[in-house]
Amino acid sequence: MYNKFKNKLGEGGFGTIFKGKLRSNRYGAIKMLVKSKANGEDFISEVATIGRIHHFNVVQLVGYCVEGSKCALVYEFMQNGSLDKYIFSKEGSNLLGYKKMYDISLGVARGIEYLHQGCDMQILNFDIKPHNILLDENFIPKISDFGLAKLYPTDNSIV
Repeated sequence: MYNKFKNKLGEGGFGTIFKGKLRSNRYGAIKMLVKSKANGEDFISEVATIGRIHHFNVVQLVGYCVEGSKCALVYEFMQNGSLDKYIFSKEGSNLLGYKKMYDISLGVARGIEYLHQGCDMQILNFDIKPHNILLDENFIPKISDFGLAKLYPTDNSIV
């Protein structure tokens, strides 16, 4: 873990996210999970869910670490942060432009379609919101935060 967690990127219901430099000299987003009442089930759920996903519009899990009661998930770092800072800007103007917003919307839809139909198991992410849509250096959207996700067999038609 890098720099004693001084570079905080954000905070959510399941933990705090920090920017850190990995051994490969790339940056990563390190999500330190808080001790939950679910007895580690949220950590296992997120690792099991996102560990099997490989799609252009879904954030990639780089690794994870468990030491005692401390759990960390390491994701690829998204240079432009989350979508909410662009669509809920204080200036009230569309900072990205309509074409870029269209492309982002299409990318999010592709990611959701993959989660629902492109995996061995249907993955339902119950926390899709602008805060959990991350943007890379080219403003390519990536769905993140799978702490509330549920896995279902693909033949489960009710889903």
